[in-house]
Amino acid sequence: MQLLTPEVRAQLPPLYSQEANRDPNCVCKFFCPWSNWTWFATEGSQQDDDFLFFGYVIGHEEEWGYFALSEMEAVRGPGGLTIERDLYFKSGPFSQILEQFRKERGG
Repeated sequence: MQLLTPEVRAQLPPLYSQEANRDPNCVCKFFCPWSNWTWFATEGSQQDDDFLFFGYVIGHEEEWGYFALSEMEAVRGPGGLTIERDLYFKSGPFSQILEQFRKERGG
């Protein structure tokens, strides 16, 4: 699966463009099928030969941060599983996305 399609790239606001927005729009969601790691991308820009995202990361902790496309593409799990993009994700305000995510997870 292609994590960053031209369509997704075109929808992502450039890095730092939503800094003043207290409830930024989440454009896409990535997840790790063999663990609970999830990435909600709110911004992204080409950085030399890589693409850098900014968004909310749920892993060992929950925090805002940067994550690189190359690092996500390099991850391999059991049986060769890879990080995936949620094809059914509907973009929206971060507060609503996180609320829905927690409801789905029972938390």
